[in-house]
Amino acid sequence: MKKLLPLIIVISLIASCGKSHKGNMLVKGNIDGLKKGTLYLQKIKDTLLVTVDSIQLNGNGNFILSDNIESPEMYYITLGEISNEKMAFFGEKGEITISTKLAKLATSLKIAGSSNQLLLDEYQAMIQKFNGKNLDLIKEKFNALKDNDSEAQLASEKAEGNLVKRRYLYTTNFALTHADTEVAPYIALTALYNANIKLLDTVNNSLSEKIKASTYGIQLNDYIAQIKNQEN
Repeated sequence: MKKLLPLIIVISLIASCGKSHKGNMLVKGNIDGLKKGTLYLQKIKDTLLVTVDSIQLNGNGNFILSDNIESPEMYYITLGEISNEKMAFFGEKGEITISTKLAKLATSLKIAGSSNQLLLDEYQAMIQKFNGKNLDLIKEKFNALKDNDSEAQLASEKAEGNLVKRRYLYTTNFALTHADTEVAPYIALTALYNANIKLLDTVNNSLSEKIKASTYGIQLNDYIAQIKNQEN
């Protein structure tokens, strides 16, 4: 299966600074340690990363950015001249506050005001545990290969397969539990894109009508239709 949100052609269509901040989503924040630079608020549109607002900082790291948002979706704040690192957050209508440190833009990121972001943080925290266990299994398999221990190698490979199944199951259950939020189709698109089509269908069929009509709800339905057409 092809990944829906895959290799993205990154094109920055630099917008003028949104000094009036008339958007229905207002992003306020501070980057500790930043004195000067230009911040860009970006999102993916038609597989391209486009800039929807920007602000030039001079003297401190406080910023305000905005956009008109139809339904919650992922946004990125970048500081192109200093770092290519992207600060990702789930944007939605209302006021969102963001704080971080210049030395650790993404890893020290704190976000408030987005209910979808809270759910995404919860999901990603568990996925990090799966990733940690996977690294342990990779190390075990490497040691088995080094020791020429075929039995231990097979055991590690079996454990890896079971871990993948558990991760898919957790992701599916998380999406089903939160089927009335935009997080559900988003994680289906980004974490289940190469899973069995039945899992994607299960998530898609569980979505509320509101979520089916959202940005990611529409994308998920289109992606499933694309897969089924390819299989026919």
